[in-house]
Amino acid sequence: MKQQQPLTIVAGRLVTPDGIHDGALRLVDGLIDSVGVDPQDGDEIVDAGGRLVVPGLVDLGVFAIDKPAFHFGGITRAALMPDQSPPLDLPSRVSYIAKSGKPDFWVHPLAAATRGLEGREIAELALMREAGARGVATGRQWIADAGVMLRLLQYAAMLDMVVIAHAEDAALVGSAVATAGEIATRRGLPSAPPEAEAIALARDIALAEMAGARIHFRQVTTRAGLALVRAGKARGVQVTCGVTPAHFMLSDLATVEFRTFARLSPPLRCEDDRQAVREALADGTIDVVASGHDPRGPEDKRLPFSDAEPGMAGAETLLAMTLSLVRDELIDLPRAFDLVATAPARLLGAPAGALATGQEADVAIVDPDRPWVIQSAKMEATAGNTPFDGQPTQGRVAQLYKGGVAIKR
Repeated sequence: MKQQQPLTIVAGRLVTPDGIHDGALRLVDGLIDSVGVDPQDGDEIVDAGGRLVVPGLVDLGVFAIDKPAFHFGGITRAALMPDQSPPLDLPSRVSYIAKSGKPDFWVHPLAAATRGLEGREIAELALMREAGARGVATGRQWIADAGVMLRLLQYAAMLDMVVIAHAEDAALVGSAVATAGEIATRRGLPSAPPEAEAIALARDIALAEMAGARIHFRQVTTRAGLALVRAGKARGVQVTCGVTPAHFMLSDLATVEFRTFARLSPPLRCEDDRQAVREALADGTIDVVASGHDPRGPEDKRLPFSDAEPGMAGAETLLAMTLSLVRDELIDLPRAFDLVATAPARLLGAPAGALATGQEADVAIVDPDRPWVIQSAKMEATAGNTPFDGQPTQGRVAQLYKGGVAIKR
């Protein structure tokens, strides 16, 4: 799939890193040729009709690739977690994943930090980087051995690869499915203290500082954890963090009825922690909002809450949930698309994620006000396990381009 003819999107509101501008966007040979200039003779003209023209979303840390779901949500590339079957702990597996999805969707594999994701023996990171890995990930679990984690961070720093880490002390979490507190106690759910996150963060931030490594925590969901990230950034540690919409939209009250669509990892937190996440989105402590896309079928979700697998189908709702932060006046539009496109692309070293000359022409036309209702039964994902089932929302993709070529949806 190659762009055959220059294309100019006119009459749009261009969302760029430095603000919102009325104007045109010209795409040539799969790249952004110019921003804010008039079309040239022979260009294909697309009228955006006053809607937003934004970079295609870059989803950092998904567990499955559902192209129809990603296209619905305006996502043009995603970083795939190594928790696959088999795990992405060999160059051949990484290479295969790096070639999948093309031409209308790009998958950026994340190399398994340890063999079999068992947390003991560091995998061949250099060979997997050559095979196409854009980063290293510990997977769904925390690496309990501090020596292994330090060696991993030192190795990754030598290779200039970001380490994407899970932040929950495994010994404290055990088989917990909820956050310790009133809701878990009243419902009799196995729970873990929220401090499990802060303890893991404190250790790994200290180790990253020792190693001079880049570390990204895929989800930070508690007030104490966010304070640690904030403090690490202030003293110059190369630490970044992300969150999924569930943790800024929902609290542990969503588990009251035992609905397993709200069984997540990390679990939903108390209302004070949810507010802390929103504050961290506003002040810049949180760098990335990702979908956490992890579709689970009835065999994994139609079970008692304690037995159900964690995860949610998030690709289709990522854009709308992030735009809700703009409607709530918590952040502005440029910051919203920095969270879901520019920052994750920068962490992965991908030449995308912003409307800027020379970037890949991954572009979406978005109607931010279009209303729709999230319905799990009608989702494009292989399974519709969304905690937002039945929720009215706003914001839909009207057209999507990958490398300057329109994607049929």
